[in-house]
Amino acid sequence: MNLIQALNTFDTNLFLFLNGFHNSLFDGIMSAFSAKLTWIPVYVAVLYVVIKTWRKDAIWVALSFVACILIADHVSSSFFKEVVQRPRPSHADELQGLVHLVNYHRGGKFGFVSSHAANAVGFALISSLLFKRWFYTLSIFSWAIITAYSRIYLGVHYPFDVLGGAVVGALAALFCFWILQKYRPVVKQIPAGLPVNIPVLVFGLSVIGIICYSAISI
Repeated sequence: MNLIQALNTFDTNLFLFLNGFHNSLFDGIMSAFSAKLTWIPVYVAVLYVVIKTWRKDAIWVALSFVACILIADHVSSSFFKEVVQRPRPSHADELQGLVHLVNYHRGGKFGFVSSHAANAVGFALISSLLFKRWFYTLSIFSWAIITAYSRIYLGVHYPFDVLGGAVVGALAALFCFWILQKYRPVVKQIPAGLPVNIPVLVFGLSVIGIICYSAISI
């Protein structure tokens, strides 16, 4: 067995182990974490903080967020998935009947790398680098990690798909942050009263809402 085969076997076994832990409550929670529309309130809250903090320079910060997501999404979906063409576990013939799927959702054919993981980690990292508040960083990376894990739970990505996506997202965030700091150094000045408690509060309420909705739906 060569190295690639060994890594693939390890990745598959780890996927089956993690995907094997499921129940109806977490089916709903993980589906909600994985849904893109669920987190619009958090994005709006972050945008509010950006506008409140940097005012006339807020457009450049917002554009850096958009660029980070676009780069992470394009590289993961249009480059890696098309070049590597690794089938998702939900499409792997040898795993049929072994994968826990939620609402029979299987995703597209190819899974390496996870664009959900890339986008979530990219957004979490670039916003954390700008806000520089530990409680915001802890909250937003908790969201990113759970979002990435939800792709394994839902049966549409292997762990290495998620890890690869996280690396792509982190590199996209570092690149966009570097460009922003190089050409708009004014955003380095972080006011002491930066109201980052607002997106943290919205994030917390969103999680509570997801759990309550999932519990009621059982």
